Amino acid sequence: MRRLLLAVLLAAPVPLAAQGPGWVPQGVAELQALDKVTARVSTLRVPVNQPARFGSLTITVEACYARPPDEVPDSAAFLVISDTRGPSASLPAFRGWMFANAPGVNMLEHPVYDIRVIDCRAA
Repeated sequence: MRRLLLAVLLAAPVPLAAQGPGWVPQGVAELQALDKVTARVSTLRVPVNQPARFGSLTITVEACYARPPDEVPDSAAFLVISDTRGPSASLPAFRGWMFANAPGVNMLEHPVYDIRVIDCRAA
């Protein structure tokens, strides 16, 4: 059942609040960024709809949701990530939902950088 729910959520940028109860919209995504070449790990606080830079990546958080405090902790963010050095710089390197509790479900596949969602918080 969880895999089916994740597949539905990953298919389209429909707000999680529309998928069912229990998700609360938040204003800031906390992301962990890794540069695989230098082994530099950074924590980025990215406000919704405000692009942030990490290396050659531009990261835009289009939506960020968290579970209420009385439920099992989890966060999900809809990210659009583009790479200025990529072969097709006009196309995003990643576009979709990332989940804090399931980072391997839908992840950025990039030779130099890794990005994962840590949390979604109020602005």
